[in-house]
Amino acid sequence: MVLDSGTLEDLRGQLWGDSLKKQLSAVHELIAIGPDGLQVLTDTLLKREVQAPTVLDGKIFQVLYATQQDDIRTLLANHWPHGRVPMSSACGVDYGPLQDCLIRQDFQAADRQNILKLCELAGPDAVRRKWLYFTEVEQFPQEDLQTIDLLWRVYSEGKFGLSVQRKIWLGVGQDWERLWPRIGWKSGNIWTRYPGEFIWDLSAPDGHLPLSNQLRGVRVMAALMSHPAWTEEG
Repeated sequence: MVLDSGTLEDLRGQLWGDSLKKQLSAVHELIAIGPDGLQVLTDTLLKREVQAPTVLDGKIFQVLYATQQDDIRTLLANHWPHGRVPMSSACGVDYGPLQDCLIRQDFQAADRQNILKLCELAGPDAVRRKWLYFTEVEQFPQEDLQTIDLLWRVYSEGKFGLSVQRKIWLGVGQDWERLWPRIGWKSGNIWTRYPGEFIWDLSAPDGHLPLSNQLRGVRVMAALMSHPAWTEEG
């Protein structure tokens, strides 16, 4: 690709701007440029290393990882061996498999991991039965739900996550029958069928994922939406 002298600097500047839309657009343009663009993305990710991860960091990490270039994979592994998002847990749950799926944008596998991790949070009985009681959700540590939510948001351009679902839920007046079609879980009176009718990529509606064990019943979802993990974040 032939560049004018200012193109790289213009795109670099967009990465440090305030518009997420322009940031994401710049990431895709830089990838298309080739090695020079990759270098800008790598430099930007490294300069942002001391900051808490954002959607921009997640997108840059994903596209660099997807290049499958050995030198880039080595750099990512040296700086962030477990992914760009720190995975704090109050009870020792390993969210690495969830982060791995999200980095690869394998959202269907990530959703399966999400349910497994929620069951791990609930304890051995939930792990065995593979679903949750709403009373178990109420006991989840805030730290862990915030970690799960951050992973989903950072690697989905901010489209997916528990807090995204909660924001939409609050926006429709906590009306479940208005929420389900907004996030693509229901059309008319027909529930979206798992897995074939769900959308496992970023063309899905905001809040479409994770499924949050919704098929088990509204009380689990209600417990997730009402959890004190979100009161601190507003």
